[in-house]
Amino acid sequence: MNGKEAQRKAADQSFLARKHRRGTYQKVLDGRKRPIRGLCKRNGRFYGRLTVVDDATGKKTVKRVALTDADNNPVTTVPQAQDALKALKVDRVRDSLPVLQRTPKFSEYADAYLAHYEKVKDAKHPRTIETERGHLNHWKEHLGSIRLNRINKAMINDFVAKRQQEGISGRTINLGITVLRNVLNKAIDDGWLKSLPTENLRPLKWTARKRELFKEADINNLCKAAIETMKKDDDGKLERKFKNGPQFADFVRLMAYCGSRMSETLRLRWSDVNFEKGILTIGSDGLSKNHEIRHVQFNPKLDAHLGEMKPRRAPDTDWMFPSAQRGDKDIRAKSFRDTLNKVRKEAKLPTFGFHDCRHFFISMAVMSGIDYMTIARWVGHKDGGILIGKVYGHLSNEHAERQAAKLNFAS
Repeated sequence: MNGKEAQRKAADQSFLARKHRRGTYQKVLDGRKRPIRGLCKRNGRFYGRLTVVDDATGKKTVKRVALTDADNNPVTTVPQAQDALKALKVDRVRDSLPVLQRTPKFSEYADAYLAHYEKVKDAKHPRTIETERGHLNHWKEHLGSIRLNRINKAMINDFVAKRQQEGISGRTINLGITVLRNVLNKAIDDGWLKSLPTENLRPLKWTARKRELFKEADINNLCKAAIETMKKDDDGKLERKFKNGPQFADFVRLMAYCGSRMSETLRLRWSDVNFEKGILTIGSDGLSKNHEIRHVQFNPKLDAHLGEMKPRRAPDTDWMFPSAQRGDKDIRAKSFRDTLNKVRKEAKLPTFGFHDCRHFFISMAVMSGIDYMTIARWVGHKDGGILIGKVYGHLSNEHAERQAAKLNFAS
């Protein structure tokens, strides 16, 4: 036997071994030991033989379909298999058969979903894609190797229970379910699924956390801690603990005095500041939350703060907050979150977050008696001030009551 014949024989033996491991289809017998038409079994699973017509070509083909119950779990008894096969035949008549070809694994399809929307212009906001990516990473850990048509409600409920045990809020879990539903809806559009396993799934009830209203003194303490906290270097000399402390303080105060979001503030350029007209333009790059440019007129605090920042402007960049590691590339800072986590410990403000600056701005505007429509325009709400009235309206009433108590009629 020469080398080629030996290789061919080894390949044949390998094929037969794999075929043996996979097993062959066996007939399923009824109580009288007679074969049940259309039913077979392989490796312990029941299959149904079904003739289907390709909608595109009109060609008839016979397919063996793994039989499952209403919850998409494999059937385990002959009566269950017979019922499942009957249900498939009814679906065939109604033209509502499930997808009979091998569907992708969830992890593969989730990656393809994100890649699709990254390529399609204006289909989804970049921040939306990043939010979905974060949620899908958790889903991939839970459903990664499961094929799309095998995902069922029990698996989703297991995920919900797991996230609750981890202390994740109901709001975040509900958002994760929405992201999963978005992916599976696209799978339906692509022909991989016929229906959603999330159908009739009720969202979790949750209570919004009441956000603490920080005072300007708190913001000043935070900024002071960022700038003035010192440490000893290797030679025992005192140096600033947070090297980007001044830039961090400028970042925090700017948000507190104009109400911009964290991501919007990071993308601001000096060309967005018009000192002559007293206007700060937010979202000039088209990447704001609502894809709209808005203008914030200078208030005294904003005017003074931008005036103080201007002399500290880096000469080689137009970014208001350039990256300290930009080198030859003119890039902006990506985040101050790591600095925030450390500085707020020094300032003894453990719950302070960047969004509290926006909350501070809106609260101060409401208590100053500024109309809700103007505030909404400044902060980028498109509802004309309805949300501000609902969330912050009580501050206006409380402020009015405090002012009324100061009224003195003494002559």
